[in-house]
Amino acid sequence: MATDTPRQTLTTPVRATGSVVGPWRAMALRMEVLWSWYRRYWRANLYSSGLQPLLFLGAMGLGLGSQVKDGSFLGGITYLQYIAPSLLVSGIVATAVNEAGHPVLSGFKWKQDYVAVVATPITPQQLYGAQLLWIVLRLSISAVIYGLAAALFGAWTGPGVLLALPLAVFTGAACAAPVMAFAAVTRGEGHAFVALNRFVVLPMTLFAGTFFPVDRLPGPCLPLVWISPIWHGNELVRAVTLGGLSPLPALGHALFLVAMLVTGMLAGRRSFYRRLVI
Repeated sequence: MATDTPRQTLTTPVRATGSVVGPWRAMALRMEVLWSWYRRYWRANLYSSGLQPLLFLGAMGLGLGSQVKDGSFLGGITYLQYIAPSLLVSGIVATAVNEAGHPVLSGFKWKQDYVAVVATPITPQQLYGAQLLWIVLRLSISAVIYGLAAALFGAWTGPGVLLALPLAVFTGAACAAPVMAFAAVTRGEGHAFVALNRFVVLPMTLFAGTFFPVDRLPGPCLPLVWISPIWHGNELVRAVTLGGLSPLPALGHALFLVAMLVTGMLAGRRSFYRRLVI
């Protein structure tokens, strides 16, 4: 476990050497290290972060979609155009949860590079912020790849996709922040992340309006839909790509994701501090 000066607080980036690093400078240094690693291994992540969602879009949008009558959903759009925004959100969220799970736990438990980082003037809080920014960068790359390739399928109905991409990344960040906090307090071998994907992320994807409107679900299921970040992300992304959502509900969806992001960040900063210093 890393040691530090007893007087260090959650907001004071001071080390025993007396050196101080500003938060943005510290996060930039960490991002530089992560980018140097990614430039060597990006091909290994290309399938999961880029190609897999596109294959799923082709299978569901073109394969299954060929059996769905045009106009069965919103305003005469095709099934491909209906699920393209939601597959963007669900793919980004799945990537976010994966990046915030085992890789973060590895920094504490197996690789222990987080222990080395906090031996420098970089604080655990700055480390958390840099790791979250790195995940956002990864999600942005995946979103752009998906957006460009889905355009070749004819999946977008207008320029609203330019706003849909950052909204999807925002949804992914809102999910990554609390998962990182959870990874910081995980002491086992990471089996909990398998359960998280199997029993939380997958059901959210299936029953959050990804493949069909949520009003087709039984009434008792709706409260579970309302607390699903994927549903809130789907509604926002569909609003800018397909229309049909008024400003007040859109504000509610955005506020839910903001609350989830802020709460996750506060918990994550404290969890990183407690794991690496206390």
